[in-house]
Amino acid sequence: MLAITSGQRRVAVSVLFFVAGLCFASWASRIPDIGLKLGLSEGELGKLLLALPVGSMLALPIAGWLVHTYGSRVVVLMATCLYAGFLPLLGWATDFWTLAASLVLFGFAGNLLNISVNTQAIGVQAAYGQPIMASFHGLWSLAGFLGGALGTVLIRWQQTPFQHFLLVMGVGLIFTVLAHQRTLPHDVGAETEGSGLRRPEPYLLRIGLIAFCGMLCEGCMFDWSGVYFQKVVRPDATLVTAGYVACMSTMALGRFISDFFTHRFGTTRMLQISSALITVGLLTAVVWPAFVPSVIGFLLVGFGIASVTPLAYSAAGQSTAVSPGVALAMVSTIGYLGFLLGPPLIGLMAELFNLRVSFAVVAGLGAAIGVLAASRASANPTPNQLPKPDPISSDY
Repeated sequence: MLAITSGQRRVAVSVLFFVAGLCFASWASRIPDIGLKLGLSEGELGKLLLALPVGSMLALPIAGWLVHTYGSRVVVLMATCLYAGFLPLLGWATDFWTLAASLVLFGFAGNLLNISVNTQAIGVQAAYGQPIMASFHGLWSLAGFLGGALGTVLIRWQQTPFQHFLLVMGVGLIFTVLAHQRTLPHDVGAETEGSGLRRPEPYLLRIGLIAFCGMLCEGCMFDWSGVYFQKVVRPDATLVTAGYVACMSTMALGRFISDFFTHRFGTTRMLQISSALITVGLLTAVVWPAFVPSVIGFLLVGFGIASVTPLAYSAAGQSTAVSPGVALAMVSTIGYLGFLLGPPLIGLMAELFNLRVSFAVVAGLGAAIGVLAASRASANPTPNQLPKPDPISSDY
């Protein structure tokens, strides 16, 4: 039997990132539809979206332990199948509570997949000896772009969310079965002591806060860009997804090229540039909520959020204090709070004030990424995998 090359493993892990992004984007692209179907107000939709972080938090106590104990290869297969399998439940739900229960299951599977697939990515990256994490997340973003486009097409064809999600589930399961045999059998750093969640060291805490802000901005784009265009920008009904697709397209492009720019400019500078793009892009859409300025603003936001999460996860995987799976679980605990708690809080603020105020607050958190990136308050670990470019190492 021929040996599996690093390139084949990279393709296999990329496919799993693609499946993860396609599943989430399919849900995100139909949120306005499902909200209208169930007759939900902005505040009710915000409360409903709290079910996702509940599911994610339920997964966190066991995700790092499962990856550390059984290896990411086993966990990523289980998690991907569950994530795709739970998706049709979101389209089937007929009221607030059935959808909330389905979102808990979806969030649980999503965080298991998030931690296990990023552990796989760290192992493949180590074999390459240079940063390639952003390219994996680029596949996730590309799936987000294609998932949004698919949602637009299926809406025009008058396909229900349930029919849409069944199709995506079938595609996701086929891709998962084809890719799994070429995933990494052993995790890098699995021998490191410490298999349970604990209070993160200062280095991982700061990485987690950067991930929190970046993923909150990302979650805002996924869950509220369509609603923002629908209720604030108010274009033709066929263009409601334009902001979402604009953001996803530049986020995907940015992730495919950000490894090059990280080598060239360094991690701190990349995070500061990303922070500026997020802030300027969101404020553009807030101050000039017309169609063209809003699309331009969302394009800038997509470029801005492109590199934040990959850099944070890559840096977490370099921790020498705990194994990569556990380090990712720690950073993911903080980052996913932003990704999942942010959107429902935006809904609550929109009900108290309006969506423009909510997006202005998110712009402020985007600016916080640059502040955190410039901080030198805590010590850094010695990088144990990458010779360069310093995912937060030489800068901190």
